[in-house]
Amino acid sequence: EISEMSERSKQNVAHGLAWSYYIGYLKIVLPRVKKSMEEFSRANPNLLAYRETWKLHILVPLSCDIYDDLEKADSNIKYLTDLTETTLTRAGTKKRVYKHSLYTIRDEDKKLWHCAVEYATPLQSLYAMSQDECAAFSREDRLEQAKLFYRTLEEILKGSKECTGTYRLIAYEESGEAESHFLSREILWHLQQQHREEYTMYEGNQPHNPNTTLSSTELNLQISQSDLPQPLRSDGF
Repeated sequence: EISEMSERSKQNVAHGLAWSYYIGYLKIVLPRVKKSMEEFSRANPNLLAYRETWKLHILVPLSCDIYDDLEKADSNIKYLTDLTETTLTRAGTKKRVYKHSLYTIRDEDKKLWHCAVEYATPLQSLYAMSQDECAAFSREDRLEQAKLFYRTLEEILKGSKECTGTYRLIAYEESGEAESHFLSREILWHLQQQHREEYTMYEGNQPHNPNTTLSSTELNLQISQSDLPQPLRSDGF
């Protein structure tokens, strides 16, 4: 009966996608991210200036609207290169390749920041389901599932020792107005926040460490915390 209720309310969709994303991808690639960043930094010592940003930045748009090309999403985001590939034999596929792309993000002062960034690909499935009549998946369902996906993924990663310090979740809800540089500002806010946190720790002060526990029923988009959605900030950024 519980299983049937979950099926009817679609509660199992986001939960399953989050676990699949973690087990089938993040648990494999995240422990290797910093090594790849270190290798790139040795070859390009002037580009990756802030070690605290040597993470995979995972974009979680609650609209589930994903661009295949980040440069088309925002002209302040430019592809730079790919990090070192990881090649594994996986599920019958010989030499399966896993890799991440490094991007240059230009801020309002024309300063260039660099980071590895990509979308959480399971959100494409949620979006496709909302476009397919067979799935009977409404836009409201999609939004709720996107929130549940984020909360579930965050809790999974919090409990993963292998992935500690290797990722940054960037969840956001785009405003109704067309903003050509919305995405770059979101990414930059997180990069600058990480840099400030690292600087504070280096100076020997206690960094601000907000409680990032989310409501079990609703993701509050107005909470200003480092790994929660940030577009409703009032800090002028």
